[in-house]
Amino acid sequence: MKRLYHFIACILFLYTLSAQNKNYDVVIVGGTPGGIMTAIAAAREGKSVLLLERTSHIGGLPANGLGATDITTRNATTGLFHEFVSRNKQYYIDKYGNSSQQVKDCSDGYHFEPSVAEQTFHSMINTQGDRITVLYNRQFDSEPQNIKRSGKVIEAVRILNRDNRQIETYMGKVFVDATYEGDLGAAANIPFRVGRESRDEFNEICAGKIYRHWGVQFGRGIKSHFNGYEGYESEGTTYQGDNAVQAYNYRLCLTNDKSQMRPVLRPENYNRNEYISLIEDVWTGRNTGVDMQNITREQMEANRESLKKGNKTIIPGDPWGIAKITNMVKLPNAKTDANNQHMAFISTDLPEENWPWPTAGWEWRDNYAKRLKDYTLGLIWFAQNDKELPRHFREACKEWGLSTSEYLDNENFPRQVYVREGRRFEGIYFFTANDALPVTLGQRPPIHKQSIAASHYALDSHAVLKREEGRAHLEGFFGYESVPYTIPFGVMASGKVDNLLFPVPVSGSHIGFSTLRMEPCWMALGEAAGIAAAQMIEQKKPAQELDIETVQQKLIANKATLMYFKDISIDSPDFAMVQYMGISGYISAWNASLEDMADKELVKDWTTMSGLKIPVHMTKRKEILYFIYNQKIKQSWDN
Repeated sequence: MKRLYHFIACILFLYTLSAQNKNYDVVIVGGTPGGIMTAIAAAREGKSVLLLERTSHIGGLPANGLGATDITTRNATTGLFHEFVSRNKQYYIDKYGNSSQQVKDCSDGYHFEPSVAEQTFHSMINTQGDRITVLYNRQFDSEPQNIKRSGKVIEAVRILNRDNRQIETYMGKVFVDATYEGDLGAAANIPFRVGRESRDEFNEICAGKIYRHWGVQFGRGIKSHFNGYEGYESEGTTYQGDNAVQAYNYRLCLTNDKSQMRPVLRPENYNRNEYISLIEDVWTGRNTGVDMQNITREQMEANRESLKKGNKTIIPGDPWGIAKITNMVKLPNAKTDANNQHMAFISTDLPEENWPWPTAGWEWRDNYAKRLKDYTLGLIWFAQNDKELPRHFREACKEWGLSTSEYLDNENFPRQVYVREGRRFEGIYFFTANDALPVTLGQRPPIHKQSIAASHYALDSHAVLKREEGRAHLEGFFGYESVPYTIPFGVMASGKVDNLLFPVPVSGSHIGFSTLRMEPCWMALGEAAGIAAAQMIEQKKPAQELDIETVQQKLIANKATLMYFKDISIDSPDFAMVQYMGISGYISAWNASLEDMADKELVKDWTTMSGLKIPVHMTKRKEILYFIYNQKIKQSWDN
């Protein structure tokens, strides 16, 4: 047996030595979904890729509990992300049958178990054979000495092997920061921001210090963007900027299936005082929802009396049982994605204490991760066991526990903290809320000619402060409806370093970043980064001088959406043409409306834009667009 262990150790040593001595085309720090899609896209372009992951598992948050995909318009983001969800769905079809409950619960692959997400990522990587090398337990520490550079070019990175505590060096032509924290870019001295901008800096909705009831953000929220900011915020709002970082938590995989449920035990570092405010919240039904504006003290006392009789809460919008402290979305196999409960003053988020995380070292981060785990388990244990809570409330909470079929090597608890926001770099383009909101009511946001991805999720930030007496909600918490938008290449490139891309810690304000930070968007940006990295090598150009049209052409050929249209899917034979013409400015409406007739004013505009004489017999939008596309756009791009 000792000989076998020695043999395996020797093989691993030789494998690592070989990996270090090889000069890769693309070196990626961070096995997040954005990093994984970067690796796959670059490999499909024929490039050799090294993917360095700090833990023993790849996949980031989707492989650690975020199984209810954060995307509002599903067809707005496609490409490799669409392949990811399609593979998820196919997994459930193959294993359980097309008409199974698991297939229904997977919601076309957008809802998935953590272990399935990790398996899907591995299967996608494996399609690239030996073009992608993945090394685990490789830690990059964000210090300049861990980068070897010549002028504006990074030549190699120094990595800590966490297994043997040795320093390893890896060389590459293009480097990619796919970490949630932005560690590689910071070590390369790319300017970055941490915290929140004031409202005045970029004229952004919800910027800076803000208090809002949960619920005013949606529906009525769009109105406030066009008619001013006032009237939706609560007392205490100043819109001032600061260094506050939105809260982190763990996305728990909970189940009420007793055959696969692990009870939550009281953690060793349990502190009851952290949770006692929940007691009155349960008895009175107090919550952060907009309906609380109309709830009187008498109604809350009536709720107390009703609970004493064994009834559930009678306060409008007040969650009951485990839902009081965590919001759950159903996943296949009786599992849930359990996130923070936005309607609660106390939930699985732990604000304030995470502020140092973006720029802290890994020792501090690991200590905070342990603290957050203890806090989370303590909160659930409190809700299930504290005798000052109503008995039937506790019993309702006890119906839930951790899934025994997830995170088998980590006591069925997620391995990774949900880092919602780390460093945000200052790149060639700085994305703000105004890039995700309509220019005028009912219209699109600004259309970026250098778009390399489209996406759609609300402007969304969690709290930055813990509970404060007399406030409508935790400070910094908001959600605000956006519309599908385009994302320019410049958000992940800087003029400071020629061969570095950062598709995860992208360039933007706190509010702008709050919609870009969703995993589907990061996957789309990762795919674009992989193709861009390959083109940087082939064109022999730095990121800031790259021919973006070539990147766009390849993305569109891979069915990646660069500009969303309501009436054109990726399966449409007109998809490529409409994408080209859209980002070129010929189609600005939400619908391409190809079968409609083009009026004289539109023909005149297209004639001016293209410089072409459009044949008079062409009257339908589709035939005119194809004429311009074939004569000008396609010909230009093909050359």
